[in-house]
Amino acid sequence: MHLDELLAGLRDAVNTGNVSRAEELTKEGLAAGYDPMVLIDQGLRPGMDEVGERFACAEAFIPDLVMSGKAMKAAIALLDPILKTGRQERRVLGKVVIGTVKGDIHEIGKTLVGTMLTANGFEVRDLGVDVPAERFVEEVHEMGADLVGLSALLTTTMISQRAVIEALKEAGLRERVKVMVGGAPVSASWAAEIGADAYAENATEAARIARNLMGAG
Repeated sequence: MHLDELLAGLRDAVNTGNVSRAEELTKEGLAAGYDPMVLIDQGLRPGMDEVGERFACAEAFIPDLVMSGKAMKAAIALLDPILKTGRQERRVLGKVVIGTVKGDIHEIGKTLVGTMLTANGFEVRDLGVDVPAERFVEEVHEMGADLVGLSALLTTTMISQRAVIEALKEAGLRERVKVMVGGAPVSASWAAEIGADAYAENATEAARIARNLMGAG
């Protein structure tokens, strides 16, 4: 298969969440000797961007985004060992620690953000749900994170976003890391009030804002 045709197929496989097709085309691309980074940057990632844009316009829904994320991750799982063997590395725009704050167990939105950030070139460490401020601080320090993503889906847990920012200040880490907040009750005005660097309304916007915060918009 010609490279252009293969890349179009990869974009479509990810955009439509076709996991088996994404794996099949990735294997075909590797067998043909195509550059793994080209497959990622010109095939997989654009496909993820497309479904993200459809999601933002309400033309795609959460299950669509989840399946697209699975298709992309399945393909990258095949490519990463080849990249490492060839001593090639995907360009990492930044290191991100994300999680749903203490007292809140909502996971889907945070997971979608992690998927979109990974698709856009970030190294993501997802801490899960009900994460205390101290854990965020520990992981930021250990990972050397550039960005922290804080999700809160309840008005009663929004204050935990403020607690994380205060904990980062106390640990002397706030100046070196950007903080982005999101979640159903969260707003741009709340982000400004608690001293966050940015607010994102959805996963697609989160990826765009994260790129801007890292100077890669």
